[in-house]
Amino acid sequence: MKNGILNLLIFTVLSLLLSCGNSQKKVTDAPASVSLTPNILKDKIKGGWAGQTIGCTFGGPTEFKFKGTMIQEYQQMVWYDDYIKEIFESDPGLYDDVYMDLTFMEVLERVGLDAPADSFAQSFAHDNYKLWHANQAARYNILNGMKPPASGHWMNNPHADDIDFQIEADFAGMMSPGMINTASEICDRTGHIMNYGDGWYGGVFMAAMYATAFVSDDIDYIVDQGLRPVPEKSKFYQAISDVIKWHKQYPGDWKQCWFEFEKKHTSEKGCPEGVFNAFNIDAGVNAAYVVMGLLYGEKDFFKTMDISTRCGQDSDCNPATAAGILGVIIGYEKIPAIWKPAIEKVQDLKFPYSDLTLNQIYDLSYKHATQLIAKNGGEVTHSNISIKVQKPEILRFEQSFEGMYPTKELLVRKDFLDESIKINFNGNGIVVLGNVKSQCGVATSDFVAILNVFIDGELTEQVRMPYDYIVRKYDIFHKYLLKNADHKIEIKWMNPDPDFRITLKSYVVYSDSPGKSFNTGQQSGVK
Repeated sequence: MKNGILNLLIFTVLSLLLSCGNSQKKVTDAPASVSLTPNILKDKIKGGWAGQTIGCTFGGPTEFKFKGTMIQEYQQMVWYDDYIKEIFESDPGLYDDVYMDLTFMEVLERVGLDAPADSFAQSFAHDNYKLWHANQAARYNILNGMKPPASGHWMNNPHADDIDFQIEADFAGMMSPGMINTASEICDRTGHIMNYGDGWYGGVFMAAMYATAFVSDDIDYIVDQGLRPVPEKSKFYQAISDVIKWHKQYPGDWKQCWFEFEKKHTSEKGCPEGVFNAFNIDAGVNAAYVVMGLLYGEKDFFKTMDISTRCGQDSDCNPATAAGILGVIIGYEKIPAIWKPAIEKVQDLKFPYSDLTLNQIYDLSYKHATQLIAKNGGEVTHSNISIKVQKPEILRFEQSFEGMYPTKELLVRKDFLDESIKINFNGNGIVVLGNVKSQCGVATSDFVAILNVFIDGELTEQVRMPYDYIVRKYDIFHKYLLKNADHKIEIKWMNPDPDFRITLKSYVVYSDSPGKSFNTGQQSGVK
């Protein structure tokens, strides 16, 4: 009897050790190939694009209004049949989730499926739509002579870990059914234009989930497969794997999963607007909200969008991605009827900032998908499409902001004209936030402020700051990996114009070690 109990205990301990040592969930391997009819493939692609557009619209009113907190149930969400059409007309910038995808699709159609990164970069940099964060920083870099991948690298882009590519990688997954590695390769060419590290992995992860959604309807499996290309030692992998773990631990309580995630994974290092703020546009954080919507939504279209939205932060992008992936899983025909009148009213209208309609997008995405299926060993006939399913390959490891720890932010909110901006700080990096402001109230102008930046008395960089919002520089100046010491920055405006001002909003200081919760040392300041 004692031996039997002892053997049982030994077996239990060994089983626990083995399960702890296997950080990736064991799942059944995908079949070598999957067959779909052309109509089913078209329906899934249509479901993906429609789901993304519906989800973006659904979460639009709460975007970044709930920062570091969830949206409670008593706040009702808005929906009616003319809703998407009205947003198309009144707030087209909401759809940056989609119109960036369309830019990339148009390049693929014009240049070919092997279009180089620079073709994508030049196209979006010279387009006239609104962009923010990593996208806008990359646009400025490209317009001023920098090429990808340097344009998205964290040394050149303070927003490298932001959500940008994550919300525009849908096209790569929808044109790569069952072909995760093909989607990853497309993401490599496009995602490094504006992101690096976790910001890039976010797009890879979403594209991989889209790709898997064509060949499986198992949400757990889709999330697992989507994560497999991401290196385990990355922060992004650790964040999403924790969501998977907490979903198992609290299968009926998405809010508890949300609380556990907030406690462990919401420290911001990159985006200078978020490091000392409740604002968090980090790719890993918002990807976690997508996964919570998918796992806890249980393939219910409304519930999936609702949870991803109620997680807060970038609450239009996250339900857009979750609903897009679910739209591929179930197909357009199975999207509940309540959502369809709104999308069907705009399917023949040109999508904001594009020459394509949604109906044309469905067709173009199907065309690219069948071309890639055939190119990658599959077979396409008029009655059957056979997809050669790919086993995910792990990508190279990248990590942004290594050796950089935010230690303080000083709010300034001061306008400058003739005097220089002078900042004394102690650390190994700084981001100076601000913009060019008009004194005349003009909406448009081709004025460009020229700023010379001196660090410790040496001219380090000449910065061009356009007043034009479309081509603006997102942050005045940044510099990382300086010697960790006292530094002096002077920013001289070389072509002052009385009709404009340089507005210094704030600056964020970094160090080579984490900051202390209480600092009695001398404070840095602006002169």
